[in-house]
Amino acid sequence: TLQMNSPSVHVNGDYSKQSRNFNEMEIVLDENTKTKDETLALGISVGDFVCFDPRTVITKSGYIKSRFLDDKLSVAILLGLAKNIKDMKLALKRKVYIFITVYEEVGHGASGALPPDAVEIISVDMGCVGGSLSCTERMVSICAKDSRGPYDYTVTSNLIRCAKEEGLDYAVDIYPYYGSDADAALSAGYDLRHGLIGPGVYASHGYERSHVDGVSNTLKLLMKYIKQN
Repeated sequence: TLQMNSPSVHVNGDYSKQSRNFNEMEIVLDENTKTKDETLALGISVGDFVCFDPRTVITKSGYIKSRFLDDKLSVAILLGLAKNIKDMKLALKRKVYIFITVYEEVGHGASGALPPDAVEIISVDMGCVGGSLSCTERMVSICAKDSRGPYDYTVTSNLIRCAKEEGLDYAVDIYPYYGSDADAALSAGYDLRHGLIGPGVYASHGYERSHVDGVSNTLKLLMKYIKQN
């Protein structure tokens, strides 16, 4: 578990005043170890990856609750897109790549290895939910601008047109605290038209929540978009 350094309200009278930062938090190991050497002897060291139980639940009302919906949910959508293309035996009018990166969350996921003949990149990420934003968990979000600046006008306009033509439940929003793989590609020097869409996800980066309707709307938007000229 990831805990505050002094996580018990029955012991720590100043619990509510603690800041959630790296100096005030720690990883709690479920092992009998009290020293650095004992911990190293377990094979645990600096630089190790720490994973948490995603605690995935899909409710009867269609809500998807889990850690890591940003961005594993969009990976599932892209796999669903590939399955639809195969099962429906679609002959697409242009070449379409599905490119799944690992380092999107640290900012350089699509900085390299993009196909040399690519002319567009659509980042399928999470749609933000909360504050003054229009998107809900049941919608597909189309992002017009994030912390790196506006997305390509033609791509964004085409995504909105496709959503309208399909009668999808969608929202267009601006994300001031957000960056995507499409941003990383442009920062690396790729000359691509870029866009960003995704299912609405609430409570990023905690125990997140989306909805099967948001997933469906996102997949339908992708299907419509890749089938156009």
